Amino acid sequence: MKRAAAFIASFLLAALPFGASAAGEQADAGSASEAARGKSIVVYFSASGNTRAAAEKIAELTGSDLMEIVPEEKYTEADLNWHDGESRTSVEKDDESIRPAIKPDTKNLADYDTVFLGYPIWWGTAPKVLWNFVEKHDFTGKTVLPFCTSHSSSEGESGKTLERLAGNKGTWRDAKRFPEHPTDDEIGAWVNGTGFALKK
Repeated sequence: MKRAAAFIASFLLAALPFGASAAGEQADAGSASEAARGKSIVVYFSASGNTRAAAEKIAELTGSDLMEIVPEEKYTEADLNWHDGESRTSVEKDDESIRPAIKPDTKNLADYDTVFLGYPIWWGTAPKVLWNFVEKHDFTGKTVLPFCTSHSSSEGESGKTLERLAGNKGTWRDAKRFPEHPTDDEIGAWVNGTGFALKK
């Protein structure tokens, strides 16, 4: 019995360094993954609150910072009335030269390596507020993951349009379209699919 107990004790002691090493390697791998993706931020524009809710959930799931793109002149319900050909959004849709003024950033985009970029779909594309934003910023060296919310329209070419307006700088992924009120599972599945690990 004494020999058996001594053997078991020796085996357990020998296994400890291996277990500690394996745990250490897992921790190092996690740290390396964090370092590889760098700092991340969720940047979004939302007029009705739907895109804001999705952006906040993405920031929560990924541990990213959050920044809202705020127009100088807030959009009213009348502005968003797509049935009215004279409404603000209708006029903006028909004039590709329009760039609605936006308030200064609250974060420095240059500090981030990954940018989740959120917006609603208006008239089959991203609002002109987004056009203004991407033209004002340099996405060189960044990974950009566009996402949008919409009642029924698809993402269309919105992501490609924003990439073009940004001077094709940075690495842009395909835009992801969510419904007006996406579930946490829908958002989480997309984030996981991008290879961006969810925050533990």
